[in-house]
Amino acid sequence: MPLRDWFIKDLGWKLFSLILAVAIWLTVHKILEESVPQTIEPPLPPSPITMTFTNLPVLIVSAAADVREFHVTPSAVTVSVSGRREIMAALLADQVHALVDLTDIETARDLRRRVDISMPAGVALVNVNPAEVNVVIPPQRKK
Repeated sequence: MPLRDWFIKDLGWKLFSLILAVAIWLTVHKILEESVPQTIEPPLPPSPITMTFTNLPVLIVSAAADVREFHVTPSAVTVSVSGRREIMAALLADQVHALVDLTDIETARDLRRRVDISMPAGVALVNVNPAEVNVVIPPQRKK
């Protein structure tokens, strides 16, 4: 059997087999492409928005039985906060409070205390300026 007969004999069947093999390969390749998940990068979270509140009054927290008139210097601070755009769009200045806790003070002359910031959930503190205030404590009156 000459080499030429290997190619020519049953040429129709050979072409049919070749077309069928290509069709099967394309089908399997398409199925595999669809089943492999595409690696799509998740969208980056929106960058936080920062807001600054100036001249925020410092509120004094003391025991209910303590009726002394405390004074803080400076009496106002600047507070910077950040958060997601939709939270910051609804944030009002009266929702951020600067507090000085004096509940554990019995007697002292002049003292420095850290300013605590109270704010809504989803809002993060960036900066408080100044971070501490001087507290002037009048002597307690004897009964």
